[in-house]
Amino acid sequence: MKNALLSGLIIGVFSGLWLFIMYKMGYNLTDSKVSPYEYISVLIPIIGLLIGVKDYRDNYLGGNMGFLEGLVQGFKILLFGGIVAIFAAIVYINYVAEGTNFQDFSGRMFGALLVGLLSALGVSLLYTTKSNKVD
Repeated sequence: MKNALLSGLIIGVFSGLWLFIMYKMGYNLTDSKVSPYEYISVLIPIIGLLIGVKDYRDNYLGGNMGFLEGLVQGFKILLFGGIVAIFAAIVYINYVAEGTNFQDFSGRMFGALLVGLLSALGVSLLYTTKSNKVD
């Protein structure tokens, strides 16, 4: 649980910082148009999950992890990261970009959720070391 909390906190903080960096760089996040630099934010959960799940496998499970264990750990990491990122998004919407369309922004957050879930699936497939044969 400690690993998931730390990795999720890192993902959430970097995701929140990315919102404010995009705003300071002058990109408009209030409309439905996606700037090309927003696609860089996809790397935040992927890298965070890669580091977090690998650390969990190597340090907590002794280098031997099943697919479901990795998937559950990835979901825990994303849960904690999502809580921090949503808090940062609420601060951003209420205090920084007050004219933000909530529908467009919630669409962005749903897209981030989808990217996170697909990343968790891929990372757990990548780091699985135990194979369960069905005979």
